[in-house]
This record gives sequence, structure tokens and C-alpha cells, in this order.
Amino acid sequence: MRIFEGLTEKMPIKNAVVTIGTFDGVHLGHQEILKTLISEAEKCGGESVLLTFYPHPRMVLFPENSDLQLLQTQTEKLEKLASIGLQNTVIYPFSKEFADLSAERFVEDILMKGFQVKMVIIGYDHQFGHNREGNLAFLKSYADKGCFELLEIPAEQIDEVYISSSKIRKAVLGGEISVANACLGAPFELTGSVVKGLQNGRKIGFPTANIHIEDEQKIIPATGVYAVTMNVRSHSYHGMMNIGWRPTITEEKSERKIEVHLFDFQDEIYGESCAIQVLEFVRPEHKFPNLEALKDQIQLDEATVRAFFSVS
Repeated sequence: MRIFEGLTEKMPIKNAVVTIGTFDGVHLGHQEILKTLISEAEKCGGESVLLTFYPHPRMVLFPENSDLQLLQTQTEKLEKLASIGLQNTVIYPFSKEFADLSAERFVEDILMKGFQVKMVIIGYDHQFGHNREGNLAFLKSYADKGCFELLEIPAEQIDEVYISSSKIRKAVLGGEISVANACLGAPFELTGSVVKGLQNGRKIGFPTANIHIEDEQKIIPATGVYAVTMNVRSHSYHGMMNIGWRPTITEEKSERKIEVHLFDFQDEIYGESCAIQVLEFVRPEHKFPNLEALKDQIQLDEATVRAFFSVS
């Protein structure tokens, strides 16, 4: 997949078949649009193109509301798009000036002049341009004049039950990871690096990898214990993850920690990059009276998670 940062004077894309959107999560609804996009591009001997935006429009339009958390980092999103078979992703820099661009200028300057677009494919409820004045009917007025072909993806094709990135974010924040994964069509993923912690896990027989997530906009699941798979050094390992403030160990509640205990794993992996697939919510985080009680619960958690993986 080719990645373009903004538009060049003449985009090196043949017979561009374009869809538009932020596509955070690249969930099953997005995937339906992309499958159609790729198929239509193949039919006309063209190339599939996603026109997406960075930063996320809400971060620019509502900077005072800084609580937006994204399902994917930019890297995670691009990797997912490439895995689906998309040929081109154009990342357009989103700004207040761009947000003020009229729907007419967007179509004529970006789609027609910038891409020399052959076909536009949009979801059934897509809106764009200043004050969201652009929609299916607006695009149809251009298609009727022969400027480009237009294809709408109806709601029933995307999903009988409406899938949205906001619905998935709500599920992730609520610990309903199985709901989120069903909508994503794949496990929710955290990517980061292994950093050194206080090594309290070693003291009770459960060493953990402390995970640092660099992107501050990346959404973090609800506090609690999860069954996970972690990819590190090109290998995949089963384990369990705790997200929380570790109330049994410290009274401080300044920053949530992400800790992963990998089963039957002894290697030192400080500094390594990793990808964690979050598979199942096990239980909320609790404060235990002492470390021994915490250890007893972790042993029960391990038995639960091993059973989930059918690992003895």
C-alpha cells in the first residue's frame, strides 16, 4: 500500500476510485466499504484510494474537548488498511481552514482536480464540507453531469446493527472487550514498548512486562484483568494483563499501569516493541488486604485465563 502525506500536484494514481473518512478502528462497517472500493477499482482497471485525515477532525474543531481517544494509532490504522488490500491511502492534514472548505470546493479542487477521480464510493450517511453541506445528493449532482461515477453503500450492506467507532470506544472503555472485538472483526490491539517497572510481580512469583503506550490519544480499556496474546520478538505468547492503579501495592492513583504476565516465559524483553491483542475481560481490579491475598487471586486469574486458551 502506498501512503501519501497530502496531495501532490499530480497524484500518481490511475483511475482513482475514492472513499473518504477517518476510519478509526477500521471496523466491520469500514471493511465493507473498503471491500467494495477494492472490487470496483479492479473492475475498472483503476486503483483503490482512501482519503483520510490527520489529526482527527474533532481534535481540531473542538480543541477544548480533549477527551477524544482513538481506537487505533496512525501506525495501527495504516497496517490494518494494508492488510485488507487497499492500494493507496492519502492522509490529508486537517485544519480549521480545511474545515471551512465548501463542499463544492472539496469536490472540485480535491476529488476532481487533485485525484481526477473516476468513482466516489461513500457510506449511506456520509457528510462532508463546511457545515457538512456535502452529502449523497450533492455528489449525485456531479455524477449526473458525468464528472465521475458514484456508488452508495447502503446501511443494510454495512451491517444490520449499526456499527460506529463511537460505539466501539464505549465498549472498550466499559470493559466490554468481546463486544468491541465483534464490531472490529479482530481483537482490539495495544502497541507499545516494554519498560522497567518496580518488579513487584517478581516478588510474588508473577513477573510482568510493563507496557508504555506512546500515543496519548490511544484509547485504553477499562481497569481490570484481561486474557491477552502478546507479540514480541516475532513470537506470540498467551498471558494475562492488568490495567489499573495497583491499589494493593500503592495508595497513589496518578497514572494507570499496563502490566502483562506471559505464561511460561522467562526472557528479558526491556526496550522491545510489542503488540497486545486484548481478547477477554476477566474481572475488575480490586484492593486486597495484603500481597498474599493478591497472589491467591492472581493464581485464580491464571487458571481462568489458561482455561480460556485451553492451556494446561
